[in-house]
Amino acid sequence: MAEQFFLEVCAYNFQSCIIAEKAGANRVELCDNHHEGGTTPSFGTIRLAREKTSIQLYPIIRPRAGNFLYNDDEIAVMRNDIMMCKDLGCNGISVGVLLKNAEVDKDLLKRIVELAHPLKVTFHRAFDFTPDPIRAMEDIIEAGCERILTSGQEIVAVDGLDTIAKLVKAAGTRIKIMPGAGIRASNIERIIRKTGATEYHSSARHKMKNEGILRRSELMYLGHSYLTDAEEVKEIINIGNKTMKSRK
Repeated sequence: MAEQFFLEVCAYNFQSCIIAEKAGANRVELCDNHHEGGTTPSFGTIRLAREKTSIQLYPIIRPRAGNFLYNDDEIAVMRNDIMMCKDLGCNGISVGVLLKNAEVDKDLLKRIVELAHPLKVTFHRAFDFTPDPIRAMEDIIEAGCERILTSGQEIVAVDGLDTIAKLVKAAGTRIKIMPGAGIRASNIERIIRKTGATEYHSSARHKMKNEGILRRSELMYLGHSYLTDAEEVKEIINIGNKTMKSRK
């Protein structure tokens, strides 16, 4: 029997959670600050997302942009945010912690997994900075994580397919390997056939139009807002389901 296609959407606001669920996504990784690679969303955002959707909800636990080496104060912030996610009824969290040498901080990760329980834990793309992906995978498995989000240690997943395929094979049933970064309807079939993964991660986003009137916009850079593209999500799922069914 063919395995089911599973799509996680990276959402950068509450509205995108609603869109992702209506379009048929299975899970949302909820983040803030797109331009910084994703940081922990606010209490209000997580609470509203949980109240208004039934989709699996995994907020990212990342207190700041930059590297994944955290000091004691930052770890304390992360602990508080994990407890917030538990209190709000989230299904899991997405996190990544590394040592100075970019290897997985296995001891800290174990403590995070224990604190988060019964929430599940995804190790996010901090994984792609590690020097030895197979060793990193084994450390993450030992710590008790549920899955690894990875681009195969490349900027986009389509350039890391060989590494992702090796990870999927080495992982077996011990942990989910979830390809992500640059996944769209235009490349999902190729990625599925090459990697053999069953879960996939896509932001499937488009830039929002600014319909407000801004005076003196030269005073500061206001950035851009992004929304999940419902039609893109539907097309990824459609192609994903067909491809999974056709695999031997």
